[in-house]
Amino acid sequence: MSKQEVKLVNVPSPNFIPERDLGKPLVLETNHLGIDFGGLRAVDEFNIALGATEIAGLIGPNGAGKTTIFNMLTKVYQPTRGTIMLNGRDTHNMTPAQISQAGIARTFQNIRLFDKLTVEENVKIGLHNHINYGLPSGMFRLPKYWREEKRSHEAALKLLDIFGMADLAGKEAGSLPYGAQRRLEIVRALATQPQLLLLDEPAAGMNPSETEELMNNIRKIRDDFQIAIMLIEHDMKLVMGICESIAVLNFGRIIAKGTPSEIQNNPQVIEAYLGTNKERG
Repeated sequence: MSKQEVKLVNVPSPNFIPERDLGKPLVLETNHLGIDFGGLRAVDEFNIALGATEIAGLIGPNGAGKTTIFNMLTKVYQPTRGTIMLNGRDTHNMTPAQISQAGIARTFQNIRLFDKLTVEENVKIGLHNHINYGLPSGMFRLPKYWREEKRSHEAALKLLDIFGMADLAGKEAGSLPYGAQRRLEIVRALATQPQLLLLDEPAAGMNPSETEELMNNIRKIRDDFQIAIMLIEHDMKLVMGICESIAVLNFGRIIAKGTPSEIQNNPQVIEAYLGTNKERG
């Protein structure tokens, strides 16, 4: 599926965002972000900005540091240096739980569902930040408990219905086909009501038709929820077809940023990652 390339415009930092997001606060801005593991400098000088409704890609060879960056953004790892600003708020010393509440959700390269729980129960876990009853209400099944349970049930079904999964609500998550499990993980992330959704290799293990469906779902998520999305992916057809901006990482540093066409024609990127025309077949 072809798409019209989005015009990128400069913002005050040495970055750019889609023109449509000008005048809106940056959902994410990192400055001089880096992390060391012992004597190894795993990521260094990672500077990026995301507009409020941008779909961005982060690509690079295996071991380049891509998932490490997601781990820093979600505070699984605390950065060694630099800053992460989320909607203008410094996330320094935040915990993963606080980051989730502040508006970042993610999926993982290896699917992490609660296999023995139902599809609906998995989505309700994502809704936990927005369930408003305390321990006494839950223990004694007070009216507030039932009101909140009804609300979370309706919210879970509404999210599942967006992705054509409402009829699977009562099934065990582990019994779903692979592609449906991937969709469920995304739905659970959306249940936290994020402003930035991080997708770590969402097309891994998918066949071409499932990948095409995923591309449509990513666009739908951005358009319906009006959020920003950043994805790590090795499927270049998906990356070039869905992303409006792409950053290329190599040995923990960004070597290029730009539109898909700029990245495809960047000699440094071709040499480091995409390969020559001959190598690409």
